[in-house]
Amino acid sequence: MAEQKPEFWRWHEYTWRDEGKNWKDYEKITAGVDIGSVSSKAAIMVDGELYSYSLFRTGSSSPDSAHKAIQGCLDGTGMTLDDIKFIVGTGYGRVNVPFAHKTVTEIACHARGANSMNAGVRTILDMGGQDCKAILCDENGKVQQFLMNDKCAAGTGRGMEVVSDLLSVPIGDIGPLSLGVDREPPPVSSTCVVFAKTEAVGLLREGFNVAEVLAAYCAAMAHRVVTLIQRVGVKKEFAITGGISKNAGVVKRIEKELGVEAVEIAPDAQLAGAIGAANFAKDLLAKQMARAAG
Repeated sequence: MAEQKPEFWRWHEYTWRDEGKNWKDYEKITAGVDIGSVSSKAAIMVDGELYSYSLFRTGSSSPDSAHKAIQGCLDGTGMTLDDIKFIVGTGYGRVNVPFAHKTVTEIACHARGANSMNAGVRTILDMGGQDCKAILCDENGKVQQFLMNDKCAAGTGRGMEVVSDLLSVPIGDIGPLSLGVDREPPPVSSTCVVFAKTEAVGLLREGFNVAEVLAAYCAAMAHRVVTLIQRVGVKKEFAITGGISKNAGVVKRIEKELGVEAVEIAPDAQLAGAIGAANFAKDLLAKQMARAAG
């Protein structure tokens, strides 16, 4: 039997819930489900407080991915889908969240989520699986302006996965390795992930080591999104969401080019869309309850 090739691109999937909360003690149970092109996230809130969340790989079916994400939040809690009073779907596959009561764009949800996770946030860079978005919001997390770059996967999470497999480097190691170089090679110039792969191989043949090639790719990705952010301007505080927020090699280079340090988005910047959607669900449930009472 042939030995199975390691999946270097595979990142950590997980679920979490607040063991100190009993959801039955709360009245307003809402959820957000963010189906991205690469990852699926869900978050459940009780009376506006975070109760549980999950992060999984998006599969070939958006509805199945949505069910898996929300089930990750429900497992072990005794809560069922019927106990959630309002659910908002967002992300690339938002129209395929079969149990959602409403859908909201990922741009609005990332702004709302990042702002709710850190109230000072006014500029958000969402670096997703297939596109990047620069977003300005007000003090309530309402979008004021945005720009999107979706021309190619080279500046996205999917592009980073391709490079991870190409160079046989676990995706979680790319950032630290890229920052440990003594010299920065010229950034790869291609905006297409296919040609970026060719350039990476070319750098290896020229004598650059793997860490230096990773540095070239991280630098190129950082520069590409910095030009996007600069077109909308940067208002403090600045935050990065999406999977690439976990790549220090890209983040540190973005910060250096902008001259601005990104603030922390806890518990996980990759959950901003789902948490923003859960917050929208909370507001929509409150309006629904007010109409019913009036």
